Amino acid sequence: MITIVGLGPGHPAHLTLEAQQVLEQSAEVYLRTARHPTVSALPPHLTVRSFDFLYEQAADFAEVYEKIVEQVLALGQRPKGVVYAVPGHPLVGEATVQRILKEARARGIATRVIAGLSFIEPVLTALGLDALDGLQVVDALDLATRHHPPFTPDLPVLVGQLYGRDVASEVKLTLLNAYPAEHLVTLVRGAGTDEEWMHTLPLYELDRVDAMDHLITLYLPPLPTVGGVETFQDTIARLRAPGGCPWDRKQTHRSLRINLLEETYEALSAIDRDDMPALCEELGDLLLQIALHTQIAVEEGDFSLADVVAGIDTKIKRRHPHVFGDVQVSSVADVLYNWEEIKREERADQDGKGAERSMLDGVPTTLPALARAQSLQRRAARMGFEWESTGAVLNKVAEELAELRIAADAQAREWELGDVLFVLASLARWLELDAESALRATCDRFTDRFAAVERLCRERGLEMGKLSPAEWEALWKEAKE
Repeated sequence: MITIVGLGPGHPAHLTLEAQQVLEQSAEVYLRTARHPTVSALPPHLTVRSFDFLYEQAADFAEVYEKIVEQVLALGQRPKGVVYAVPGHPLVGEATVQRILKEARARGIATRVIAGLSFIEPVLTALGLDALDGLQVVDALDLATRHHPPFTPDLPVLVGQLYGRDVASEVKLTLLNAYPAEHLVTLVRGAGTDEEWMHTLPLYELDRVDAMDHLITLYLPPLPTVGGVETFQDTIARLRAPGGCPWDRKQTHRSLRINLLEETYEALSAIDRDDMPALCEELGDLLLQIALHTQIAVEEGDFSLADVVAGIDTKIKRRHPHVFGDVQVSSVADVLYNWEEIKREERADQDGKGAERSMLDGVPTTLPALARAQSLQRRAARMGFEWESTGAVLNKVAEELAELRIAADAQAREWELGDVLFVLASLARWLELDAESALRATCDRFTDRFAAVERLCRERGLEMGKLSPAEWEALWKEAKE
């Protein structure tokens, strides 16, 4: 028999009557850790043993927990069983307890859980919070292993088990992926005990606090403005709901098609200008299109936001086995080759015709021609169909221009011009440039210079339609300067 007792958050007064009765009736108790204020108030007749020595012997927490679990399971098979006591509530932030319960079930060992007050309740009291107001609770040790917080920043968060500055440093780095560095957070130590204190500080100073120990809880208030995708999706759902916006309610996937395309080009334009504030805004506009299409799909029973996220998350992990699996790569070329092979396998799984379909089939025909040309060439290059050098591409440009000059008729000239443009797209790729962006930038420069010539003509009383070639050349040169 394994009896698991919750010792409460720290103050002896928070030990439950049931826990007190169990401890009074027991001869010995095994503690996950004796570093807990309630331990000093345990019944004097108890033989108290702890697993603190394992923390000094093991390489990490995972190894410590594994050894504790095995020892508790072994003790639980004795005729007298074992009383295993942990801080707080046994089912709140106690990794060993879940493992013990799972293994005990598998081995046929009886268990009993004695509830205890967790760290959450006294922290709520200290902060004056209502847990039902969307409170999210996470483990600092889990958060420290992530690169982005697994919760929405639009609701309050408690981060438990912020054991020390090293953990705090890793937690801070994760949180900075979603919260601004100046976001004010609060540390609560020893909540509910006589030594309780709170300290509010900007997030970037989180790992600069010396008094970090196992009694520390971090409180993250919500962001002052919406920052979670789920909250934004709710905004869009309201627009589409009865009583929402008539325009938004009228839209369909097809009616929004042009908007998606335009917003994409506006984002590209911001990237070309290296305008980060504009890019931030344009990415928001793109997100709006994604949210609208997703909400329409939800209403029609096709798919949900969770389906969209799950699909792309699964695809990214599947196509990066060198990151999320055990595949070894030595270069970017290896990554790209594996990527195409994985996509080929995916196509085969989807329709059973993978071997018959070309790997170029996935390039959308709706892409602008230059962008499509480069996408086709990139895919072919990953499989070895590639020029030997930039010089070889330049030679091919000269060859195609020569063929264009001797083309006999309009159809031949169109064919050869297409070849010229296709090879030029390849040249841009070899120069590590985006052909579409390069041409778009040239169009912008042409527009600006032409407008400058128009302005010069107005200032000098000249009629553009009557300018001579020499005048055009002079004005064009002046506009460039």
